[in-house]
Amino acid sequence: SCCNKSLCFPRFDVLQITPPDHHYLDTTDEGGSRGKNWAKAVQKEWKILENDLPESIYVRAFEDRMDLLRLVMVGASGTPYNHGLFFFDLQLPPSYPIAPPQVYYHSFGLRLNPNLYESGTVCLSLLGTFDGEGTELWSPATSSLLQIVVSIQGLVLNAQPYYNEAGYETLVGKPEGHRNALPYSENAYLLTLRTMLHLLRQPPQGFEKFVKEHFRCRGRFVLRTCNAWLQGCVVDDAHATESSRERPCSAGLRLALANVVPSLIAAFTEIGAEGCD
Repeated sequence: SCCNKSLCFPRFDVLQITPPDHHYLDTTDEGGSRGKNWAKAVQKEWKILENDLPESIYVRAFEDRMDLLRLVMVGASGTPYNHGLFFFDLQLPPSYPIAPPQVYYHSFGLRLNPNLYESGTVCLSLLGTFDGEGTELWSPATSSLLQIVVSIQGLVLNAQPYYNEAGYETLVGKPEGHRNALPYSENAYLLTLRTMLHLLRQPPQGFEKFVKEHFRCRGRFVLRTCNAWLQGCVVDDAHATESSRERPCSAGLRLALANVVPSLIAAFTEIGAEGCD
């Protein structure tokens, strides 16, 4: 079945040549060559990624540019990002690991999370792009690329992204929080679907086959969830709680879904996704 794609697409791999659409391709070493220690530090990171990447994250490193990486993560069940794909380009500065890497998110101009900007900026205290303290901050001795990618997946692409907004964590469990968290998640879900369409039209290089296989496999589940929303109840998500399972979706979301679903069906059908008729 096509769903054993992880067998033919290893989670970690080193390619010979960096894809020309990598966001940091034009960055050059700001003064000074990267020495043996730098290369050693990077190879140590590669090893950790190779051994410990979770099942839903795939990373490519490049022989011709050891300072660059490209990764994709699959949105987790129980979140508005379920079944979506999220691409990031990384660049390790010459001072690495003293300084954290730079990370760019392929947003297609969509803001589907408070921490991921349309400009591609990723807001995370580990990256020094957001305030934090203690273990939330980058430490040359203990922090790793693995920690960054796992943090983006677990802390950023989470079940209730509304509360990621600076200062909003105080609204958890309060009426105002309840009121706003839901529309935010609905919108995040919609933008995840629109991101899928962008990715099918313009997959990041080196991941063309992966994107196609992923949606060939998951297309029908994406559409099943859309249809459940349109009919007013979400049942397909095993991780949904009883209350959220019976939750009606807003009229706005229904309208937006009615607009986007035909495009999804067309895009999934074009790549031969199973069960999309």
